[in-house]
Amino acid sequence: MKNWMVGLALACILPACVTINIYFPAAAAEKAADKIIDDVWQLKNGDKPVNTVDPASTPASTPAK
Repeated sequence: MKNWMVGLALACILPACVTINIYFPAAAAEKAADKIIDDVWQLKNGDKPVNTVDPASTPASTPAK
């Protein structure tokens, strides 16, 4: 009976030890962090916020027919 309980405990504990790692490019994360910091400092100094959307990268809207 005791071996069965130990086996059940191990069967429940071992799957709980799985770790999922998500990797992302460090350079992109650092660039995004620098941009956020720059935006915060500009707001602190009283400047108006910089437009974060590049108009050249957004598709032009087409008029409805």
